[in-house]
Amino acid sequence: MLERFSKKGDDFDIVSEDKLRVVVRDIFQEVGLPFEDAIIATDVLVTADLRGVETHGVSNLLRSYVQRLRDGSTNVRPEWKIVNETATTANIDADRGHGIVICPKAMDIAIEKARSTGVGMVTVGNVRHMGMAAYYPMMALPHDMIGVAMTSSPPTVVPTFASIPRFGTNPIAVAAPAGDQPDFVFDAATSVIPDNRVHIARRLGIDLLPGWLADDAGNPIMKPIPAPPFMEHKLLPLGSTRSMGSHKGYGLAAIVDILSAILTLSGPGLARSRGTFAHYVAAYQVEAFVEVDRFKNLMDEFLSTLKGTPTAPGHERVLFPGQLEWETYQIRKKQGIPLHKEVINWFSDICQELGIDNTL
Repeated sequence: MLERFSKKGDDFDIVSEDKLRVVVRDIFQEVGLPFEDAIIATDVLVTADLRGVETHGVSNLLRSYVQRLRDGSTNVRPEWKIVNETATTANIDADRGHGIVICPKAMDIAIEKARSTGVGMVTVGNVRHMGMAAYYPMMALPHDMIGVAMTSSPPTVVPTFASIPRFGTNPIAVAAPAGDQPDFVFDAATSVIPDNRVHIARRLGIDLLPGWLADDAGNPIMKPIPAPPFMEHKLLPLGSTRSMGSHKGYGLAAIVDILSAILTLSGPGLARSRGTFAHYVAAYQVEAFVEVDRFKNLMDEFLSTLKGTPTAPGHERVLFPGQLEWETYQIRKKQGIPLHKEVINWFSDICQELGIDNTL
């Protein structure tokens, strides 16, 4: 989480993780998810909040998830099925099921295939949003596996030199196990920022930075601007401008569409309906390549070297991907999760509407 989005002042309340899990689970159940699926969905969201990834936690995503489950655009009891399968691969038709319910099950399949063959790759089409992409690679870590996840999203990102969006934020996430060091966990959109960060900025009343959005004609906006209304923005690819490498973010977004969407025959984001996504998860068994202990020892050496790199002036330390989220997780597991008071008020309203006991 960037410093400008950090939790400050009196606008936030600290909420118990356990209480938050109960209320979120009860909300999911009340809108139709079976009990076990509600637990899975809750874990995906709350894990994001524990790691400080509020863009993909309860604050930003739960209300839209609830709305789509209630209006039927997301199937609460999908009859998902594997439509193609080999010893190492599977392609799932999710029957409009929620990504935060189907994708953990898809990753379980990938892990089991990797356990047997060394590698497991699963694609998921006809599916809804997957939440925090890092959740799925992290599922591989306890099994001494490297995990990967990608998701093809609805278009909000303009390709380099383009005037209209053709890609979603199309994140890529990779997790690799370490030994004594925190695990390596990379999770980033192929756009400069995710869509949800625009919404957070609007809630907090802070400006968006230069190079984050394009104007109506597709030109990069290189000055601070107020956050526009919901979904009335055009994000820029990683790099922002061609001279700064936006073609690289553009290319990465295209790769995600190929592996997640075209490989499932869902079609890229520009060809799908607004709420439909396509996902890719994979697991690589470390032992299929090298001895696990030797791998983890080398990972520790690698990550320690990164942390020990001399800093540039004005900076206190060098971080590796996943380190800050791991540190945030340790704090929030003990102290609780900060939620904006507007979010607390929403919980009160939705619990009253659904007849649920609000214990936050």
